[in-house]
Amino acid sequence: MAEFWHSDLLPHLESRRSCREIACYRPHTHDTFSIGLIDSGTTVFSSSKGEDIRLVRGDVILIPAGHLHSCNPDHGTWRYQMIQADQDWLSALLPRQAANPFSAIRVFRHPEIYRHFNSVNDLLFADADTQRIKDGLRLGFEDCATYEAEHQMTAGTDAVLLARLGPVLLRLRHNEMNPSLDELAAIAGMGKYQLIRSMKRVTGFAPLAWRQNYRITEARRMLRDGQSLTDTAHALGFVDQSHFHRVFRAHVASSPGTYRG
Repeated sequence: MAEFWHSDLLPHLESRRSCREIACYRPHTHDTFSIGLIDSGTTVFSSSKGEDIRLVRGDVILIPAGHLHSCNPDHGTWRYQMIQADQDWLSALLPRQAANPFSAIRVFRHPEIYRHFNSVNDLLFADADTQRIKDGLRLGFEDCATYEAEHQMTAGTDAVLLARLGPVLLRLRHNEMNPSLDELAAIAGMGKYQLIRSMKRVTGFAPLAWRQNYRITEARRMLRDGQSLTDTAHALGFVDQSHFHRVFRAHVASSPGTYRG
């Protein structure tokens, strides 16, 4: 079960409320900053470095854009909320004196932080005044700057290697068909297995898994912009609607139609 919130008045934000009983997410990234709230039950958060953290009721997890992760139920049912915000928009919204929330994944275990972000999500689903929503986000991050995180995971990026892989990522973005590993390795000037290791080091993904994640990120953007499921699937090179549905659900734990609303 999942419900999503989108609004033309705040295109830099989206949110969801979900209840899950089974493993539902494969490793993925977001192009937005994510604020996750655990409402009930427990779940295991897994990072690209193989670190596992058990999240419990009342926990708040902050995930900067681009960090590979997965999050699935530990035992039984869990309920959670996820607010996602454009990172540049959020950065401009926060006061200058606020601590930088974008440098690491952080888990907070403080009732006040949960209360503030839960109130923000209530405002979103109630289509409240946009200023109240912005003020609520500021208060939440001010609290995060006040308390010490229960867990923190940094993820450094090899800028030189990322630049070398730039042409490969460009090809993966814009090629309508899955390019071969031989072709991608030649573009990077590497062997196939060196390419796979390098991609995982920089992005957390093997090449074709990175392409799938990118396509789902684009699909979410297109669906929020009002594109039809058929046009979205076709534009992104999915074989058919069934294929699009399977891949989308594996990344988002919801169908494209439910997400679009």
